[in-house]
Amino acid sequence: MTEQEMHAKILELVKEYCDTYHKEKPYHEGDRIPYASRVYDHEEMCNLVDSALEFWLTSGRYVKQFEADLAKYLGVKYVSVVNSGSSANLLAFMTLTSPLLGERRIRRGDEVITVAAGFPTTVSPIVNYGAVPVFVDVTIPQYNIDVTKLEAALSGRTKAVMIAHTLGNPFDLKAVKDFCDKHNLWLVEDNCDALGSLYTIDGEEKFTGSVGDLGTSSFYPPHHMTMGQGGAVYTSNPLLHKIARSMRDWGRDCVCASGEDNHCGHRFDGQYGELPKGYDHKYVYSHFGLNLNITDMQAAVGCAQLKKFPSFVERRRHNFDYLKNGLKDIEDKLILPEPCAGSKPSWFGFLMTCREGIDRKKVVPYIESKGVQTRMLFAGNLIKHPCFNEMREKGEGYRVVGSLENTDRIMNDTFWIGVYPGMTDEKLDYMIQVIHEAVERG
Repeated sequence: MTEQEMHAKILELVKEYCDTYHKEKPYHEGDRIPYASRVYDHEEMCNLVDSALEFWLTSGRYVKQFEADLAKYLGVKYVSVVNSGSSANLLAFMTLTSPLLGERRIRRGDEVITVAAGFPTTVSPIVNYGAVPVFVDVTIPQYNIDVTKLEAALSGRTKAVMIAHTLGNPFDLKAVKDFCDKHNLWLVEDNCDALGSLYTIDGEEKFTGSVGDLGTSSFYPPHHMTMGQGGAVYTSNPLLHKIARSMRDWGRDCVCASGEDNHCGHRFDGQYGELPKGYDHKYVYSHFGLNLNITDMQAAVGCAQLKKFPSFVERRRHNFDYLKNGLKDIEDKLILPEPCAGSKPSWFGFLMTCREGIDRKKVVPYIESKGVQTRMLFAGNLIKHPCFNEMREKGEGYRVVGSLENTDRIMNDTFWIGVYPGMTDEKLDYMIQVIHEAVERG
């Protein structure tokens, strides 16, 4: 048997194994319904094994394919995959600190406008670098930044806006982009919960993540698509792409891929910093970077997922609409989510806020007791968490503009359930029934 024949036989057996032992189990009422889960078949598993058989353990052909395919899907010029969505946010922010950006670079002490009602890794890169997050409130029931507060948040040290599209619902991109353009600010779209969401801006429908200067994605299993661990940074700005690639790849000045030498033809004749002339360009560092790369095996799974991705988005929209229709008769008890005007969200979850007289501390435990998994809106109010204790005590390191009234309301009264594409209408019906029971009791 030749190597090619054995390779084909192995993949055929993998396909058979997946189809036999990884089939979805039939649902029975009362079975645990998670807020999110992987949706995959033998294509992902065959890609994974194909990559393993090649045994190229770092980034390789599947990474190149995934970056090209995702760029094409989003309509951007450049994609750089990384090892997580958190790393994607870190890399996007650190890109804006590069000396190559001149006066527009973010320096320690500069300010970045953001929100406290979200996931901490949108804010962590700002704090860890020594820049200052400036928190403004959000709106309910969109759960995104209140754009009427932007001008009040501006100061002479403001350099960027870095915010997420909450649970797939785009923030008001038109207002935020206009604000950033007016004041020459960078815009980073944390798109980790919104891959596939659409927004019409200036008459053109675009994917979220492609409007700002930089966009980020996460491919952790609960997200819109998965490669296990993984993320991406994307942009159409060639300078930002160059900086992001450098910082992702140890801070190297060289653009050669792993295993590639002398792509530019000038590996040994350049002059860099105070190094001796002709120092090996592969080991010249223009930034303080990290190794944030993924393996080809992860990207192999991502390539198969991306082929299915449009169907995932459509099912998420169906599930969201189904839940909203089934819960509209209890809008006097729960505030139901609303999409941003001009948007077509790729929903990550279905957010609800308890109205007066409905106690989340009673509603959520009941829903969980019936096998339906719930989640809070991540941090609720991030600055209330222990990680902010020292800054709160010192009264430094961040700014709050106005009150965070809605942010605190979300912290106390809001929860969400999933809409992942593996959910059937039967599961959705059960979830609707359980939520009705919960609010009647709560």
